[in-house]
Amino acid sequence: MNTSMNTVRIIPAMAVPEGAGVIVHRTIGTPVLRNYDPFLLLDHIGSDNPDDYIAGFPPHPHRGFITFTYMLDGHMQHQDSMGNTGDLGPGSAQWMKAASGVIHSEMPKQENGLLRGFQLWINLPAINKMDHPEYQEFPAAAFPVVETADYRLKVLIGRFGDTVAPIRDDLTQVTYFDVQLQPGRHFQHRLPAQNTSFIYLFEGNGQFNGQDIGLHSLIAAGTDGGTFDFVAGKKGARFIVVSGKPLHESVVQHGPFVMNTREQIDQALKDFQSSQFVRDRAWVKRNQ
Repeated sequence: MNTSMNTVRIIPAMAVPEGAGVIVHRTIGTPVLRNYDPFLLLDHIGSDNPDDYIAGFPPHPHRGFITFTYMLDGHMQHQDSMGNTGDLGPGSAQWMKAASGVIHSEMPKQENGLLRGFQLWINLPAINKMDHPEYQEFPAAAFPVVETADYRLKVLIGRFGDTVAPIRDDLTQVTYFDVQLQPGRHFQHRLPAQNTSFIYLFEGNGQFNGQDIGLHSLIAAGTDGGTFDFVAGKKGARFIVVSGKPLHESVVQHGPFVMNTREQIDQALKDFQSSQFVRDRAWVKRNQ
């Protein structure tokens, strides 16, 4: 078993206010790990205190990348300037290719109780940054699950063995799994060579290739590939495993705009300020 992975780094999450004051645990997109090609940001929301999430994410623009939102608990409603709406409930997910431009909001549809979920930003290749926007949105039941005596694995993007998710991202070949591991049991998985991969622990604790991993920690596994071994602690462990093809392109970011040059950022700002930002109505794919 190859567990060399010399480039592994452990990144603890930072508590960051986002949107209208929502508190998120951020790992990718901080001074410690600014960009992790092709990934630009990873936010984990998790609180049963309405003060931490009730303000939500009022209308805001995106251009030049993909957002992937995965709800674990609670309800969020998506709305955008093109008339699209979506209800993200427990276990559901939305893949949004903002590309040329989307203005949307994500607001809680609850006033109390637990709200948990993730948002991942995935960069787009330069040639696709001004594509038409697209949505893929699916309820919990649409995502296949692989179960063994040791773990339960939900396939959210891409494939795990012969099990294929309803969401595919052919541009960056992303795979995204939610793994629940029983106490003291092992999860072994081969990461694709040449892909950028990470693991983020959001329940329990355990060991990654013999190294202790605490709650809200991201394991940046680099691009070496190879097989890792995660052993859950006494209370079990739950984590996401994500991998994608790096773009090896320049990244120029200004808040919610991610392009390749400063001139393109300036154009995005001009478009937004002059109401020329939203050019195309998004194509929407939903599971019926």
